[in-house]
Amino acid sequence: MQTVEFELKELPYEINEELKLLRTNLQFCGTDKRVILMTSAVSGEGKSTVTLDLCRSLTELGKSVLLIDADMRKSVMKKRVKGEVPKYGLSHFLSGQCEVDDILIRTNVKNLYVIFSGSVPPNPTELLSSKNMENLIRIGKMNCDYVIIDCPPVGMVVDAAIVAPMCDGSLIMIESGKIKYRHAQEVTEKMRATGCPILGVILNKVDYKGSGKYYGRYYGKYYGKKYGGYYQ
Repeated sequence: MQTVEFELKELPYEINEELKLLRTNLQFCGTDKRVILMTSAVSGEGKSTVTLDLCRSLTELGKSVLLIDADMRKSVMKKRVKGEVPKYGLSHFLSGQCEVDDILIRTNVKNLYVIFSGSVPPNPTELLSSKNMENLIRIGKMNCDYVIIDCPPVGMVVDAAIVAPMCDGSLIMIESGKIKYRHAQEVTEKMRATGCPILGVILNKVDYKGSGKYYGRYYGKYYGKKYGGYYQ
């Protein structure tokens, strides 16, 4: 099995606390919620960063996690890797060009495995709706405690809605102050229509300046400068 090294930043205390809260809320959704789809309204809301950090947080509990990068149109996860990204990825497997063993990658995070998106295909929607995708999720669920699937924004393309019926639940990322209420409602309705339970909405890049809270006076400013916001 190949190994890759993610470029991982040491997160501030407050970020870790928010991640632990997210992790705990996910666990309270039930032991049957093991295949989790991550999506957002639009691009640039921090979805892939939060997805990777959530996976790391779950492994800290001794859980084995498979992260599937299902954004075959514009993957961000590849940019987090030191060195070269493996030759084969999700698009190669779904199109029948390789086997699962060829795309399953060990990472420098203990108990975290990843499948990268692979080359950009001409038909990502068709590939994601294939039996091969269902089989991949089934194999992941058999061998890992959690399967976390990073999908493209459902407010922009249909991919997440295609994968959603194969999952146990979904989490939607919304950037504070960026998305209009009506757009957020439309995104939520699209996910509800898939029949996949929405486990929650992650509000990212919250600005606590002027709120009078400790996070607003100290941490909000720091994280806003370093990372562009934080999630809760």
